[in-house]
Amino acid sequence: MGLQAPDIDITAEPRALKRALGEYRTPSLARSVVELMVTVIPFAALWLLIWGTLSAGYWLGLLLAVPAAGLLVRLFMIQHDCSHGAFFPSRGANDWVGRAIGVLTLTPHDLWRHSHAIHHASSGNLDSPRLGGIETLPVREFRDLPRRKQLQYRLYRHPLVLFGLGPAYLFLLDHRLPVGFMRAGWMPWLSTMSTNAAIVLLVVTMIWLVGVIPFLLVQLPITLLASSIGVWLFYVQHQFEDTLWEHDADWTFHEAALHGSSHYDLPPPLRWFTANIGIHHVHHLCSRIPFYRLPEVLRDHPELGNIGRLTLRKSLESVRLRLWDEESRRLIPFAEANTTATNRAH
Repeated sequence: MGLQAPDIDITAEPRALKRALGEYRTPSLARSVVELMVTVIPFAALWLLIWGTLSAGYWLGLLLAVPAAGLLVRLFMIQHDCSHGAFFPSRGANDWVGRAIGVLTLTPHDLWRHSHAIHHASSGNLDSPRLGGIETLPVREFRDLPRRKQLQYRLYRHPLVLFGLGPAYLFLLDHRLPVGFMRAGWMPWLSTMSTNAAIVLLVVTMIWLVGVIPFLLVQLPITLLASSIGVWLFYVQHQFEDTLWEHDADWTFHEAALHGSSHYDLPPPLRWFTANIGIHHVHHLCSRIPFYRLPEVLRDHPELGNIGRLTLRKSLESVRLRLWDEESRRLIPFAEANTTATNRAH
């Protein structure tokens, strides 16, 4: 049965919608176990298949690395649900499964859970530190920067950096230390160092079993591709033209969640590999909904399907959007910011 709430205008009353979404928050233990198994087992099988085909030519291995990377992304999304306490009914199960997956995704679970909670609590707030997010400057702030800082920002927002070098640095190096939480007590260090120790143990074991070069030939393409896909998903979920950002005085959690996050309407196979993370506006509004129940929300509330909707083709255009224009209240390219500045000068 769907929600019977004819008195709720879900596009105008996100607070009321959040209360109504409570019905979807309960996870199914059996369903969660199945979702985990249909991700872990094919990932392990593909890893071994890639290793087994190395002698037949590396191009075949690279081809197989694509679905393997998709499965690693799906594992990260399960870890993401665990971080919200949404995947299993038990908090302990969420934490320990999340920590185990974090060894494969190179992401310290407890530390990431903490930083991700900050992201949820401040997403779309121009006056809050954009911890764990993509740095995006308002037009005026960018213009006030020294030339050198403007160049650094332009370089940072270049697609090769944002979706190539950046993800590799983030997952391979940045996650190895609790950057940003160095003085936040023992939890960041315990989470990071225990994950590092488990990663070293796993890597040493795999190298002992298959050898250094074969391990790197299999694992590196999977990790690098999955990292880039993950950062792209995080980017497009909040970096689209009509997203909603406000200063602290006007910012509200519910409005920012529903209208500041996209509905990335992907084809069904990509929806499966990304564990419905594209239904991001609903996720931000009620993060305790398990990913496999998010389609139920759209089924019962079809009006939500058009809020912040991005198709795969439309999402590619968002790469050009690099500055927040507070006057037009939308993200714009560098070129448009320059044209606007010239017009205003005249």
